[in-house]
Amino acid sequence: MVTGDGAYIKKLNRNFILGKIVEHGMISRAELSKVTGLNKATISVQVAELLDTELIFETQQEHNVVGRRPIMLSLNRKVGCVLGIDLDYKEITYTLSDLLGFPLFSDTYELNSSNYDEIRELIANQIKSYQIKSADRRYGLVSVVIAIHGTVGKDETIFFIPQHQWRNKNLKADLEKDIEISVHIENNANLCAFAEKIFKHHHSDNLLCISMYSGIGLGIIMDGEVIKGYHGYAGEMGHMVLFPDGLPCKCGNKGCWELYASEASLFSLLSQKMNKKDIGYQDIQHWINTREPEVCEHMNRFIKHLSIGLNNIINLYNPETIVLNSELLHLYPNAIEEIKANLTSSVSQYRELVISDLGKNASIMGACAFGIKKFLEIPELSLELSDRLLPIETK
Repeated sequence: MVTGDGAYIKKLNRNFILGKIVEHGMISRAELSKVTGLNKATISVQVAELLDTELIFETQQEHNVVGRRPIMLSLNRKVGCVLGIDLDYKEITYTLSDLLGFPLFSDTYELNSSNYDEIRELIANQIKSYQIKSADRRYGLVSVVIAIHGTVGKDETIFFIPQHQWRNKNLKADLEKDIEISVHIENNANLCAFAEKIFKHHHSDNLLCISMYSGIGLGIIMDGEVIKGYHGYAGEMGHMVLFPDGLPCKCGNKGCWELYASEASLFSLLSQKMNKKDIGYQDIQHWINTREPEVCEHMNRFIKHLSIGLNNIINLYNPETIVLNSELLHLYPNAIEEIKANLTSSVSQYRELVISDLGKNASIMGACAFGIKKFLEIPELSLELSDRLLPIETK
Protein backbone atom coordinates (compact mmCIF):
# COMPACT_ATOMS: atom_id res chain seq x y z
CA MET A 1 0.00 0.00 0.00
CA VAL A 2 1.28 3.47 -0.92
CA THR A 3 1.05 5.95 1.92
CA GLY A 4 1.86 9.65 2.14
CA ASP A 5 0.29 13.09 2.34
CA GLY A 6 -2.76 14.05 0.32
CA ALA A 7 -0.85 15.99 -2.33
CA TYR A 8 1.48 13.05 -2.99
CA ILE A 9 -1.37 10.57 -3.31
CA LYS A 10 -3.24 12.97 -5.56
CA LYS A 11 -0.24 13.26 -7.86
CA LEU A 12 0.16 9.47 -8.00
CA ASN A 13 -3.49 9.11 -8.95
CA ARG A 14 -3.18 11.85 -11.56
CA ASN A 15 -0.16 10.17 -13.19
CA PHE A 16 -1.82 6.75 -13.07
CA ILE A 17 -5.03 8.06 -14.68
CA LEU A 18 -3.15 10.00 -17.37
CA GLY A 19 -1.07 6.91 -18.15
CA LYS A 20 -4.21 4.84 -18.69
CA ILE A 21 -5.68 7.51 -20.97
CA VAL A 22 -2.52 7.40 -23.10
CA GLU A 23 -2.49 3.59 -23.11
CA HIS A 24 -6.10 3.25 -24.27
CA GLY A 25 -6.11 6.14 -26.72
CA MET A 26 -9.79 6.81 -25.99
CA ILE A 27 -11.48 5.85 -22.74
CA SER A 28 -14.59 6.88 -20.80
CA ARG A 29 -14.68 7.97 -17.16
CA ALA A 30 -16.57 4.81 -16.22
CA GLU A 31 -13.99 2.59 -17.89
CA LEU A 32 -11.17 4.58 -16.25
CA SER A 33 -12.67 3.78 -12.88
CA LYS A 34 -12.72 0.08 -13.76
CA VAL A 35 -9.15 -0.17 -15.08
CA THR A 36 -7.59 1.96 -12.32
CA GLY A 37 -9.67 0.72 -9.37
CA LEU A 38 -10.23 4.34 -8.32
CA ASN A 39 -13.70 5.52 -7.33
CA LYS A 40 -15.79 7.68 -9.63
CA ALA A 41 -15.41 10.78 -7.43
CA THR A 42 -11.61 10.60 -7.65
CA ILE A 43 -11.79 10.07 -11.41
CA SER A 44 -14.13 13.04 -11.79
CA VAL A 45 -11.88 15.42 -9.84
CA GLN A 46 -8.69 14.32 -11.62
CA VAL A 47 -10.24 14.42 -15.08
CA ALA A 48 -11.59 17.94 -14.44
CA GLU A 49 -8.09 19.14 -13.52
CA LEU A 50 -6.50 17.42 -16.54
CA LEU A 51 -9.10 19.03 -18.81
CA ASP A 52 -8.30 22.40 -17.25
CA THR A 53 -4.60 21.95 -18.06
CA GLU A 54 -5.56 20.94 -21.64
CA LEU A 55 -3.49 17.76 -21.38
CA ILE A 56 -6.61 15.79 -22.30
CA PHE A 57 -9.76 16.53 -24.27
CA GLU A 58 -13.26 15.10 -24.63
CA THR A 59 -14.93 13.58 -27.67
CA GLN A 60 -18.17 11.64 -28.19
CA GLN A 61 -17.68 8.15 -29.54
CA GLU A 62 -19.77 7.19 -32.55
CA HIS A 63 -21.90 4.08 -32.04
CA ASN A 64 -25.14 2.57 -33.30
CA VAL A 65 -26.68 1.64 -29.95
CA VAL A 66 -29.78 3.57 -28.93
CA GLY A 67 -29.09 5.96 -26.08
CA ARG A 68 -26.56 8.55 -25.04
CA ARG A 69 -23.16 8.36 -26.69
CA PRO A 70 -20.34 7.97 -24.15
CA ILE A 71 -17.93 10.89 -23.65
CA MET A 72 -14.39 9.71 -24.31
CA LEU A 73 -11.11 11.09 -22.99
CA SER A 74 -7.87 11.29 -25.00
CA LEU A 75 -4.45 12.84 -24.61
CA ASN A 76 -4.15 16.23 -26.28
CA ARG A 77 -1.03 15.51 -28.31
CA LYS A 78 -0.92 19.03 -29.78
CA VAL A 79 -0.29 21.04 -26.59
CA GLY A 80 3.46 20.42 -26.48
CA CYS A 81 6.49 19.05 -28.31
CA VAL A 82 9.59 17.08 -27.42
CA LEU A 83 12.91 17.19 -29.26
CA GLY A 84 15.01 14.07 -29.74
CA ILE A 85 18.65 14.50 -30.81
CA ASP A 86 20.93 11.70 -31.98
CA LEU A 87 24.54 12.88 -31.62
CA ASP A 88 26.53 10.41 -33.73
CA TYR A 89 30.08 10.58 -35.07
CA LYS A 90 29.58 12.10 -38.52
CA GLU A 91 26.08 13.57 -38.18
CA ILE A 92 23.47 14.95 -35.81
CA THR A 93 19.81 14.08 -36.30
CA TYR A 94 16.95 16.11 -34.81
CA THR A 95 13.32 15.04 -34.58
CA LEU A 96 10.57 17.22 -33.12
CA SER A 97 7.52 15.17 -32.13
CA ASP A 98 4.14 15.75 -30.54
CA LEU A 99 3.14 14.20 -27.21
CA LEU A 100 2.25 10.87 -28.80
CA GLY A 101 5.63 10.57 -30.52
CA PHE A 102 4.50 11.44 -34.04
CA PRO A 103 7.31 13.39 -35.78
CA LEU A 104 6.59 16.93 -36.93
CA PHE A 105 10.03 17.91 -38.27
CA SER A 106 13.17 15.85 -38.88
CA ASP A 107 16.59 17.05 -40.02
CA THR A 108 20.07 15.56 -40.26
CA TYR A 109 23.20 17.71 -40.36
CA GLU A 110 26.66 16.48 -41.25
CA LEU A 111 29.41 16.88 -38.63
CA ASN A 112 32.86 17.90 -39.84
CA SER A 113 34.37 18.43 -36.41
CA SER A 114 34.66 16.74 -33.03
CA ASN A 115 35.33 20.01 -31.20
CA TYR A 116 33.11 20.03 -28.12
CA ASP A 117 32.44 23.77 -28.01
CA GLU A 118 31.54 23.93 -31.70
CA ILE A 119 29.11 21.03 -31.43
CA ARG A 120 27.59 22.37 -28.18
CA GLU A 121 26.94 25.73 -29.85
CA LEU A 122 25.48 24.03 -32.94
CA ILE A 123 23.08 21.98 -30.78
CA ALA A 124 22.10 25.04 -28.68
CA ASN A 125 21.22 27.04 -31.80
CA GLN A 126 19.14 24.21 -33.21
CA ILE A 127 17.26 23.78 -29.92
CA LYS A 128 16.40 27.48 -30.02
CA SER A 129 15.07 27.13 -33.57
CA TYR A 130 12.84 24.24 -32.50
CA GLN A 131 11.62 26.29 -29.53
CA ILE A 132 10.41 28.87 -32.02
CA LYS A 133 8.64 26.18 -34.07
CA SER A 134 6.88 24.98 -30.89
CA ALA A 135 5.97 28.43 -29.55
CA ASP A 136 2.33 28.32 -30.70
CA ARG A 137 1.53 25.36 -28.42
CA ARG A 138 0.39 25.83 -24.82
CA TYR A 139 3.43 24.14 -23.29
CA GLY A 140 5.82 24.81 -26.17
CA LEU A 141 8.96 22.66 -26.30
CA VAL A 142 8.74 20.69 -23.05
CA SER A 143 11.86 18.53 -23.15
CA VAL A 144 15.08 17.83 -25.06
CA VAL A 145 16.67 14.37 -24.97
CA ILE A 146 20.11 13.78 -26.49
CA ALA A 147 21.30 10.29 -27.44
CA ILE A 148 25.04 9.85 -26.86
CA HIS A 149 27.13 7.14 -28.55
CA GLY A 150 29.29 6.64 -25.49
CA THR A 151 29.18 6.21 -21.72
CA VAL A 152 26.78 8.41 -19.75
CA GLY A 153 26.71 8.51 -15.95
CA LYS A 154 23.63 8.39 -13.76
CA ASP A 155 24.04 12.14 -13.24
CA GLU A 156 23.77 12.51 -17.06
CA THR A 157 27.38 13.64 -17.51
CA ILE A 158 29.26 12.25 -20.49
CA PHE A 159 32.13 10.08 -19.31
CA PHE A 160 33.59 9.10 -22.68
CA ILE A 161 32.67 9.20 -26.39
CA PRO A 162 35.35 7.15 -28.21
CA GLN A 163 34.54 8.47 -31.71
CA HIS A 164 34.84 12.13 -30.65
CA GLN A 165 37.39 11.46 -27.89
CA TRP A 166 35.29 13.48 -25.43
CA ARG A 167 35.93 12.84 -21.75
CA ASN A 168 34.03 14.13 -18.71
CA LYS A 169 31.76 16.62 -20.49
CA ASN A 170 28.65 18.05 -18.83
CA LEU A 171 26.66 18.81 -21.96
CA LYS A 172 23.39 18.95 -20.01
CA ALA A 173 24.60 21.74 -17.70
CA ASP A 174 26.34 23.62 -20.53
CA LEU A 175 23.17 23.68 -22.63
CA GLU A 176 20.85 24.55 -19.76
CA LYS A 177 22.97 27.65 -19.00
CA ASP A 178 21.89 29.18 -22.30
CA ILE A 179 18.47 27.58 -22.80
CA GLU A 180 15.59 27.60 -20.33
CA ILE A 181 14.44 24.06 -20.96
CA SER A 182 14.90 20.62 -19.45
CA VAL A 183 17.71 18.72 -21.20
CA HIS A 184 18.33 15.00 -20.66
CA ILE A 185 21.43 13.07 -21.74
CA GLU A 186 21.17 9.31 -22.29
CA ASN A 187 23.16 6.52 -23.87
CA ASN A 188 21.89 5.77 -27.39
CA ALA A 189 21.71 2.00 -26.86
CA ASN A 190 19.51 2.50 -23.80
CA LEU A 191 17.21 4.71 -25.88
CA CYS A 192 17.12 2.09 -28.66
CA ALA A 193 16.01 -0.55 -26.15
CA PHE A 194 13.48 1.91 -24.72
CA ALA A 195 12.07 2.52 -28.22
CA GLU A 196 11.75 -1.21 -28.90
CA LYS A 197 9.81 -1.61 -25.66
CA ILE A 198 7.59 1.47 -26.15
CA PHE A 199 6.80 1.11 -29.87
CA LYS A 200 7.17 -2.58 -30.71
CA HIS A 201 7.64 -5.15 -27.92
CA HIS A 202 5.11 -3.77 -25.43
CA HIS A 203 4.79 -6.94 -23.40
CA SER A 204 8.46 -7.90 -23.19
CA ASP A 205 9.87 -6.92 -19.78
CA ASN A 206 13.23 -8.64 -20.37
CA LEU A 207 14.64 -7.23 -23.59
CA LEU A 208 18.12 -6.71 -24.99
CA CYS A 209 18.75 -4.38 -27.93
CA ILE A 210 22.13 -4.53 -29.68
CA SER A 211 22.89 -1.47 -31.84
CA MET A 212 25.49 -2.31 -34.48
CA TYR A 213 26.24 0.82 -36.50
CA SER A 214 29.26 3.00 -35.64
CA GLY A 215 30.12 0.58 -32.82
CA ILE A 216 28.18 -1.88 -30.67
CA GLY A 217 26.00 -0.78 -27.79
CA LEU A 218 23.72 -2.86 -25.61
CA GLY A 219 20.49 -1.55 -24.12
CA ILE A 220 19.24 -3.73 -21.27
CA ILE A 221 15.67 -3.87 -19.96
CA MET A 222 15.12 -6.30 -17.10
CA ASP A 223 11.81 -6.60 -15.23
CA GLY A 224 10.59 -3.61 -17.23
CA GLU A 225 13.41 -1.27 -16.13
CA VAL A 226 16.46 -0.01 -18.03
CA ILE A 227 19.57 -1.42 -16.32
CA LYS A 228 22.40 1.13 -16.04
CA GLY A 229 24.78 -0.31 -13.46
CA TYR A 230 26.53 1.39 -10.53
CA HIS A 231 27.84 4.47 -12.36
CA GLY A 232 25.43 4.25 -15.32
CA TYR A 233 27.87 2.65 -17.75
CA ALA A 234 26.32 -0.82 -18.05
CA GLY A 235 25.85 -2.19 -21.56
CA GLU A 236 29.19 -1.28 -23.13
CA MET A 237 29.39 -4.77 -24.59
CA GLY A 238 31.07 -3.48 -27.74
CA HIS A 239 34.21 -3.39 -25.66
CA MET A 240 33.89 -6.97 -24.49
CA VAL A 241 37.19 -8.59 -25.51
CA LEU A 242 36.79 -11.42 -28.02
CA PHE A 243 40.45 -11.74 -29.00
CA PRO A 244 43.01 -10.75 -26.31
CA ASP A 245 45.74 -10.18 -28.90
CA GLY A 246 43.43 -8.74 -31.52
CA LEU A 247 43.03 -5.36 -33.16
CA PRO A 248 43.70 -2.25 -31.04
CA CYS A 249 40.59 -0.33 -29.95
CA LYS A 250 40.16 3.36 -29.14
CA CYS A 251 39.00 2.33 -25.67
CA GLY A 252 42.56 1.14 -24.87
CA ASN A 253 41.99 -2.61 -25.11
CA LYS A 254 42.63 -5.04 -27.94
CA GLY A 255 40.24 -7.38 -29.71
CA CYS A 256 36.98 -5.65 -28.73
CA TRP A 257 33.75 -7.14 -30.09
CA GLU A 258 32.77 -4.02 -32.07
CA LEU A 259 36.00 -4.24 -34.08
CA TYR A 260 34.69 -7.49 -35.56
CA ALA A 261 30.89 -7.30 -35.48
CA SER A 262 29.82 -3.67 -35.98
CA GLU A 263 28.68 -2.35 -39.35
CA ALA A 264 31.46 0.25 -39.31
CA SER A 265 34.12 -2.44 -38.92
CA LEU A 266 32.75 -4.50 -41.82
CA PHE A 267 32.37 -1.44 -44.07
CA SER A 268 35.97 -0.46 -43.35
CA LEU A 269 37.25 -3.98 -44.02
CA LEU A 270 35.32 -4.39 -47.28
CA SER A 271 36.44 -0.95 -48.45
CA GLN A 272 40.04 -2.17 -48.19
CA LYS A 273 39.43 -5.62 -49.63
CA MET A 274 37.33 -4.41 -52.56
CA ASN A 275 39.52 -1.32 -53.13
CA LYS A 276 36.49 0.99 -53.09
CA LYS A 277 36.07 4.12 -50.99
CA ASP A 278 32.83 5.16 -49.32
CA ILE A 279 30.97 1.90 -49.85
CA GLY A 280 27.30 1.86 -48.91
CA TYR A 281 24.49 -0.58 -48.30
CA GLN A 282 23.71 -0.73 -52.02
CA ASP A 283 27.26 -1.92 -52.76
CA ILE A 284 27.03 -4.67 -50.16
CA GLN A 285 23.57 -5.66 -51.38
CA HIS A 286 24.95 -6.00 -54.92
CA TRP A 287 27.91 -8.10 -53.77
CA ILE A 288 25.66 -10.35 -51.71
CA ASN A 289 23.22 -10.79 -54.61
CA THR A 290 26.05 -11.64 -57.03
CA ARG A 291 27.68 -13.85 -54.38
CA GLU A 292 31.04 -12.11 -54.64
CA PRO A 293 33.37 -14.67 -52.97
CA GLU A 294 35.44 -12.37 -50.75
CA VAL A 295 32.41 -10.43 -49.54
CA CYS A 296 30.55 -13.65 -48.74
CA GLU A 297 33.56 -14.92 -46.81
CA HIS A 298 33.75 -11.77 -44.70
CA MET A 299 30.00 -11.76 -44.15
CA ASN A 300 30.24 -15.30 -42.81
CA ARG A 301 33.00 -14.21 -40.41
CA PHE A 302 30.92 -11.19 -39.40
CA ILE A 303 27.98 -13.48 -38.53
CA LYS A 304 30.29 -15.81 -36.60
CA HIS A 305 31.85 -13.00 -34.54
CA LEU A 306 28.42 -11.52 -33.88
CA SER A 307 27.19 -14.90 -32.67
CA ILE A 308 30.11 -15.33 -30.26
CA GLY A 309 29.26 -12.07 -28.52
CA LEU A 310 25.55 -12.88 -28.50
CA ASN A 311 26.22 -16.23 -26.85
CA ASN A 312 28.06 -14.47 -24.02
CA ILE A 313 25.30 -11.89 -23.56
CA ILE A 314 22.54 -14.52 -23.54
CA ASN A 315 24.37 -16.44 -20.83
CA LEU A 316 24.67 -13.26 -18.77
CA TYR A 317 21.06 -12.08 -18.99
CA ASN A 318 18.76 -14.94 -20.07
CA PRO A 319 16.58 -12.48 -22.04
CA GLU A 320 13.06 -12.91 -23.34
CA THR A 321 13.61 -10.81 -26.48
CA ILE A 322 16.85 -9.99 -28.33
CA VAL A 323 16.65 -7.23 -30.93
CA LEU A 324 19.53 -6.74 -33.38
CA ASN A 325 19.50 -3.21 -34.76
CA SER A 326 21.38 -3.44 -38.05
CA GLU A 327 20.47 -2.39 -41.58
CA LEU A 328 23.14 -4.77 -42.86
CA LEU A 329 21.42 -7.84 -41.42
CA HIS A 330 18.26 -6.92 -43.34
CA LEU A 331 20.29 -7.26 -46.55
CA TYR A 332 21.69 -10.68 -45.73
CA PRO A 333 19.39 -13.61 -46.57
CA ASN A 334 18.62 -15.91 -43.64
CA ALA A 335 20.73 -13.82 -41.25
CA ILE A 336 18.67 -14.75 -38.19
CA GLU A 337 18.70 -18.46 -39.10
CA GLU A 338 22.50 -18.44 -39.52
CA ILE A 339 22.99 -16.62 -36.21
CA LYS A 340 20.69 -19.06 -34.42
CA ALA A 341 22.63 -21.97 -35.93
CA ASN A 342 25.74 -20.65 -34.19
CA LEU A 343 23.99 -20.42 -30.81
CA THR A 344 24.25 -24.11 -30.09
CA SER A 345 24.98 -24.09 -26.35
CA SER A 346 22.43 -25.95 -24.23
CA VAL A 347 22.99 -23.33 -21.54
CA SER A 348 22.08 -20.24 -23.62
CA GLN A 349 18.33 -19.64 -23.37
CA TYR A 350 16.13 -16.90 -24.86
CA ARG A 351 12.62 -16.67 -26.33
CA GLU A 352 12.98 -14.71 -29.57
CA LEU A 353 15.73 -13.19 -31.70
CA VAL A 354 14.70 -10.55 -34.25
CA ILE A 355 16.11 -7.77 -36.44
CA SER A 356 14.77 -4.34 -35.51
CA ASP A 357 12.10 -2.73 -37.68
CA LEU A 358 13.04 0.69 -36.30
CA GLY A 359 16.54 0.76 -37.78
CA LYS A 360 18.55 3.95 -37.37
CA ASN A 361 15.42 5.77 -36.21
CA ALA A 362 15.32 3.72 -32.98
CA SER A 363 17.63 5.97 -30.99
CA ILE A 364 15.80 9.20 -31.79
CA MET A 365 12.37 7.57 -31.40
CA GLY A 366 13.50 6.40 -27.97
CA ALA A 367 14.70 9.93 -27.18
CA CYS A 368 11.30 11.41 -28.06
CA ALA A 369 9.44 8.74 -26.08
CA PHE A 370 11.75 9.30 -23.10
CA GLY A 371 10.98 13.04 -23.20
CA ILE A 372 7.23 12.37 -23.38
CA LYS A 373 7.32 10.02 -20.39
CA LYS A 374 9.34 12.53 -18.37
CA PHE A 375 6.97 15.40 -19.15
CA LEU A 376 3.73 13.48 -18.54
CA GLU A 377 5.22 11.79 -15.42
CA ILE A 378 3.37 8.57 -16.16
CA PRO A 379 4.53 5.17 -14.84
CA GLU A 380 4.16 3.30 -18.13
CA LEU A 381 4.18 4.39 -21.77
CA SER A 382 3.03 2.41 -24.80
CA LEU A 383 2.79 4.04 -28.24
CA GLU A 384 1.67 2.85 -31.65
CA LEU A 385 4.28 2.38 -34.39
CA SER A 386 2.21 3.03 -37.54
CA ASP A 387 2.82 6.14 -39.68
CA ARG A 388 5.66 7.39 -37.50
CA LEU A 389 8.69 7.78 -39.70
CA LEU A 390 9.21 10.89 -41.82
CA PRO A 391 11.80 11.35 -44.56
CA ILE A 392 14.89 12.97 -43.04
CA GLU A 393 16.25 16.02 -44.82
CA THR A 394 20.04 16.29 -44.89
CA LYS A 395 21.54 19.76 -44.52
